[in-house]
Amino acid sequence: MSNNGASTLKSYVDSATGMVQSAIGAVTGNPSTKAEGKSAQEKAAAEHDASHTTAKLGPISVDPATGATAKDREQRATGSWDQTVGSAKESLGNLIGNENLRKEGVDQNLRGKGAEAEGQLKDFGEGVADRVQGAAGKVAAAATGDRSGEAKWTQIHDEGKAKQRGAEVDMQKRA
Repeated sequence: MSNNGASTLKSYVDSATGMVQSAIGAVTGNPSTKAEGKSAQEKAAAEHDASHTTAKLGPISVDPATGATAKDREQRATGSWDQTVGSAKESLGNLIGNENLRKEGVDQNLRGKGAEAEGQLKDFGEGVADRVQGAAGKVAAAATGDRSGEAKWTQIHDEGKAKQRGAEVDMQKRA
């Protein structure tokens, strides 16, 4: 799998190549060429899926395609915690008939949702910006032949991708 940030594009090209190879095998009656084409298509599908996933390890997002990691904003975790505590207060207030505790729980839950959403949006935005900056920097470094610069920009791109995908995973859980 490519580490250059073009893994999605690569998966599309590999899929198309596999389709052509499979078609040639079908037309010529060569089963091994057809099987190689089918295998290439399956590998491309797996690459595409991997380029759109992120593992969540607590406050760390990991892109399995590149191994890049990104630390989530602290307000995402504290927002989630506030939601949990707020819900517990609200439930306890309802159970014992304490309207002040119930209302305090509702308010804390809402503040937590807001903080978590704000953190997710900021992480998402920073991730997108890092991906764009990393891709542009890598192209510029490659044009000048700067291999260490290319590696640095690839790392920035990959960390941005992990941050963006991690925020997406959390947002999809809440949707």
